[in-house]
Amino acid sequence: MFHKILVAVDRTQTGQHVFEQGVSLAKGINAEVMLLHVLSPLEDAYLSPVFTQPDAMYPTLQTYPLDNHTKEWEAIKKERLDWLRSLTDTAINAGVKTGFTQNMGDAGRIICEVASSWPADLIVVGRRGLAGVSELILGSISNYVLHHAHCSVLAIQGKITNTTEKPQDAQITST
Repeated sequence: MFHKILVAVDRTQTGQHVFEQGVSLAKGINAEVMLLHVLSPLEDAYLSPVFTQPDAMYPTLQTYPLDNHTKEWEAIKKERLDWLRSLTDTAINAGVKTGFTQNMGDAGRIICEVASSWPADLIVVGRRGLAGVSELILGSISNYVLHHAHCSVLAIQGKITNTTEKPQDAQITST
Protein backbone atom coordinates (compact mmCIF):
# COMPACT_ATOMS: atom_id res chain seq x y z
CA MET A 1 0.00 0.00 0.00
CA PHE A 2 1.05 3.60 -0.48
CA HIS A 3 2.20 5.55 2.57
CA LYS A 4 3.90 8.60 1.04
CA ILE A 5 2.36 10.30 -1.98
CA LEU A 6 4.10 13.05 -3.93
CA VAL A 7 1.49 15.25 -5.64
CA ALA A 8 2.94 17.45 -8.40
CA VAL A 9 0.74 20.52 -8.84
CA ASP A 10 0.66 23.58 -11.04
CA ARG A 11 -1.62 26.60 -11.37
CA THR A 12 -3.94 25.08 -13.97
CA GLN A 13 -7.36 23.49 -13.90
CA THR A 14 -5.67 20.11 -14.31
CA GLY A 15 -3.33 20.97 -11.43
CA GLN A 16 -6.32 21.65 -9.18
CA HIS A 17 -7.85 18.32 -10.22
CA VAL A 18 -4.54 16.55 -9.50
CA PHE A 19 -4.46 18.13 -6.04
CA GLU A 20 -8.03 17.06 -5.27
CA GLN A 21 -7.47 13.49 -6.49
CA GLY A 22 -4.17 13.17 -4.62
CA VAL A 23 -5.63 14.40 -1.33
CA SER A 24 -8.72 12.22 -1.75
CA LEU A 25 -6.58 9.14 -2.36
CA ALA A 26 -4.30 9.94 0.58
CA LYS A 27 -7.25 10.43 2.91
CA GLY A 28 -8.81 7.14 1.81
CA ILE A 29 -5.67 5.11 2.53
CA ASN A 30 -4.31 7.23 5.41
CA ALA A 31 -1.18 8.26 3.50
CA GLU A 32 1.05 11.30 3.90
CA VAL A 33 1.24 13.87 1.08
CA MET A 34 4.04 16.09 -0.17
CA LEU A 35 2.84 18.81 -2.54
CA LEU A 36 5.44 19.80 -5.12
CA HIS A 37 5.37 22.80 -7.41
CA VAL A 38 8.18 23.26 -9.91
CA LEU A 39 8.99 26.72 -11.18
CA SER A 40 10.22 26.35 -14.72
CA PRO A 41 11.46 29.32 -16.73
CA LEU A 42 10.44 27.50 -19.92
CA GLU A 43 6.87 26.73 -18.86
CA ASP A 44 5.77 29.33 -16.31
CA ALA A 45 4.83 32.93 -16.87
CA TYR A 46 8.50 33.76 -17.07
CA LEU A 47 9.45 37.07 -18.58
CA SER A 48 12.86 37.25 -20.17
CA PRO A 49 14.36 40.72 -19.70
CA VAL A 50 16.06 40.43 -23.10
CA PHE A 51 12.77 39.99 -24.93
CA THR A 52 10.57 42.25 -22.83
CA GLN A 53 12.91 45.23 -22.71
CA PRO A 54 15.04 46.13 -25.73
CA ASP A 55 17.42 48.09 -23.49
CA ALA A 56 18.24 44.86 -21.63
CA MET A 57 20.40 43.81 -24.57
CA TYR A 58 22.84 46.46 -23.42
CA PRO A 59 23.03 45.97 -19.63
CA THR A 60 25.92 48.39 -19.27
CA LEU A 61 23.66 51.21 -20.45
CA GLN A 62 20.72 50.48 -18.20
CA THR A 63 20.14 48.00 -15.35
CA TYR A 64 16.47 48.83 -14.74
CA PRO A 65 15.02 46.04 -16.94
CA LEU A 66 17.08 43.35 -15.21
CA ASP A 67 16.29 44.73 -11.76
CA ASN A 68 12.60 44.87 -12.66
CA HIS A 69 12.73 41.33 -14.02
CA THR A 70 14.34 40.07 -10.81
CA LYS A 71 11.61 41.71 -8.73
CA GLU A 72 8.90 40.17 -10.92
CA TRP A 73 10.47 36.72 -10.63
CA GLU A 74 10.72 37.05 -6.83
CA ALA A 75 7.04 38.08 -6.74
CA ILE A 76 6.08 34.99 -8.76
CA LYS A 77 8.04 32.74 -6.39
CA LYS A 78 6.36 34.30 -3.34
CA GLU A 79 2.88 34.13 -4.88
CA ARG A 80 3.37 30.43 -5.69
CA LEU A 81 4.60 29.68 -2.16
CA ASP A 82 1.51 31.39 -0.73
CA TRP A 83 -0.64 29.29 -3.07
CA LEU A 84 1.14 26.08 -1.93
CA ARG A 85 0.58 27.04 1.71
CA SER A 86 -3.12 27.49 0.94
CA LEU A 87 -3.32 24.04 -0.69
CA THR A 88 -1.44 22.53 2.24
CA ASP A 89 -3.90 24.09 4.71
CA THR A 90 -6.81 22.69 2.66
CA ALA A 91 -5.31 19.18 2.73
CA ILE A 92 -4.54 19.36 6.46
CA ASN A 93 -8.10 20.54 7.16
CA ALA A 94 -9.29 17.47 5.22
CA GLY A 95 -7.35 15.31 7.68
CA VAL A 96 -4.30 14.52 5.53
CA LYS A 97 -0.77 14.96 6.89
CA THR A 98 0.72 17.28 4.27
CA GLY A 99 3.92 19.17 3.54
CA PHE A 100 5.04 21.17 0.53
CA THR A 101 8.09 22.16 -1.44
CA GLN A 102 8.77 24.46 -4.36
CA ASN A 103 11.76 23.80 -6.59
CA MET A 104 13.10 25.36 -9.76
CA GLY A 105 14.23 23.54 -12.87
CA ASP A 106 13.09 20.94 -15.35
CA ALA A 107 9.75 19.72 -13.97
CA GLY A 108 10.01 16.03 -14.92
CA ARG A 109 13.51 15.67 -13.54
CA ILE A 110 12.69 17.57 -10.34
CA ILE A 111 9.55 15.48 -9.71
CA CYS A 112 11.58 12.26 -9.97
CA GLU A 113 14.39 13.62 -7.77
CA VAL A 114 12.03 14.80 -5.02
CA ALA A 115 10.09 11.52 -5.16
CA SER A 116 13.33 9.60 -4.71
CA SER A 117 14.77 11.75 -1.93
CA TRP A 118 11.55 12.10 0.09
CA PRO A 119 11.00 8.90 -0.58
CA ALA A 120 7.55 8.59 -2.17
CA ASP A 121 5.67 5.33 -2.79
CA LEU A 122 3.50 7.01 -5.43
CA ILE A 123 3.70 10.09 -7.63
CA VAL A 124 0.47 11.78 -8.69
CA VAL A 125 0.99 13.95 -11.76
CA GLY A 126 -1.31 15.56 -14.30
CA ARG A 127 -1.28 15.06 -18.01
CA ARG A 128 -2.66 17.46 -20.58
CA GLY A 129 -3.31 14.86 -23.22
CA LEU A 130 -1.01 16.43 -25.78
CA ALA A 131 0.17 14.35 -28.70
CA GLY A 132 2.10 14.73 -31.91
CA VAL A 133 3.71 18.08 -32.61
CA SER A 134 2.26 19.71 -29.48
CA GLU A 135 3.90 17.10 -27.27
CA LEU A 136 7.14 17.34 -29.24
CA ILE A 137 7.32 21.13 -28.88
CA LEU A 138 5.98 21.48 -25.34
CA GLY A 139 7.40 18.22 -24.02
CA SER A 140 5.64 15.84 -21.71
CA ILE A 141 6.33 16.02 -18.02
CA SER A 142 4.06 13.07 -17.27
CA ASN A 143 5.77 10.96 -19.94
CA TYR A 144 9.18 11.75 -18.46
CA VAL A 145 7.98 10.87 -14.95
CA LEU A 146 6.36 7.62 -16.14
CA HIS A 147 9.66 6.52 -17.65
CA HIS A 148 12.10 7.74 -14.98
CA ALA A 149 10.33 7.46 -11.60
CA HIS A 150 11.56 4.94 -9.05
CA CYS A 151 8.01 4.30 -7.82
CA SER A 152 4.47 3.93 -9.11
CA VAL A 153 2.92 6.85 -10.99
CA LEU A 154 -0.72 7.90 -11.21
CA ALA A 155 -1.30 10.19 -14.20
CA ILE A 156 -4.47 12.25 -13.87
CA GLN A 157 -5.98 13.19 -17.23
CA GLY A 158 -6.78 16.86 -17.74
CA LYS A 159 -9.99 18.10 -19.27
CA ILE A 160 -10.49 16.88 -22.82
CA THR A 161 -11.90 19.66 -24.98
CA ASN A 162 -13.37 17.37 -27.66
CA THR A 163 -16.93 16.69 -26.47
CA THR A 164 -17.22 13.46 -28.47
CA GLU A 165 -14.53 11.76 -26.38
CA LYS A 166 -15.29 10.41 -22.93
CA PRO A 167 -12.71 11.75 -20.45
CA GLN A 168 -10.73 9.25 -18.42
CA ASP A 169 -10.22 10.07 -14.76
CA ALA A 170 -6.80 8.52 -14.41
CA GLN A 171 -4.19 6.33 -16.00
CA ILE A 172 -2.26 4.10 -13.59
CA THR A 173 1.23 2.89 -14.43
CA SER A 174 3.51 1.02 -12.06
CA THR A 175 7.24 0.96 -12.49
